Amino acid sequence: MAQRRKLAAGNWKMHGFQPDLGQVRALADAHPAPNCDVLICPPATLISRMSDALSANPIQVGGQNCAPQSSGAHTGEISAGMLADAGATYVILGHSERRADQAETDAMVCAKASAVSAAGLIPVICVGETLEDRAAGRTLQVVGTQLAGSVPDTSQGGSIVVAYEPVWAIGTGEVATTDQIAEVHDAIRALLIERLGPTAQETRLLYGGSVKPGNAAEIFATSNVDGALVGGASLKASDFGAIIEALDAS
Repeated sequence: MAQRRKLAAGNWKMHGFQPDLGQVRALADAHPAPNCDVLICPPATLISRMSDALSANPIQVGGQNCAPQSSGAHTGEISAGMLADAGATYVILGHSERRADQAETDAMVCAKASAVSAAGLIPVICVGETLEDRAAGRTLQVVGTQLAGSVPDTSQGGSIVVAYEPVWAIGTGEVATTDQIAEVHDAIRALLIERLGPTAQETRLLYGGSVKPGNAAEIFATSNVDGALVGGASLKASDFGAIIEALDAS
């Protein structure tokens, strides 16, 4: 198996103002040289300032969404190139909240992922099932369909990240069992290898469902888990730092 550098990614969602950059500085001070990659995706209003605050630290900054277009008459949209100009290196795409609230389709996510890659950034493509899907035994079918429709055909394994986020475990305090996580992550790996070839061994697969300091080590010991997409626990330096430490130790 190809060596994959692990990734702890924090999604701040619609949280964060300038004073909250103090949490990022505290995280950088406490973890000046982590053994894994660390990424924080704040609201777009903070990307440039967070990038400046982390200029001397390996922690990277990302966006939470972007337009599929590179420019034009699209009021209120932000292109991948603009995110790069502000200091972003990754972009989260297809998060379950955007799929639900903004009716984002797999085709839309795929177009955005192509735009992100064209701008030299790394897309973090999210997939995951609802509680109803899981109860009906459709988990692998739903995840497979999302993966097939959201990942561009031109993708190379090392140039994308895939995050599995069971919708029923986001912000609920519920966490999938390690057997459930392993089943889906192993299936994602197999589907990516079938689709992209051997380079899919380089694709990092993140788990994103209520990851916290107390359950991180167990999750990171699970098959084909290369890190986490962390929500609320990434807002505090102490919590996210503990998750980074668990990932470093895994």
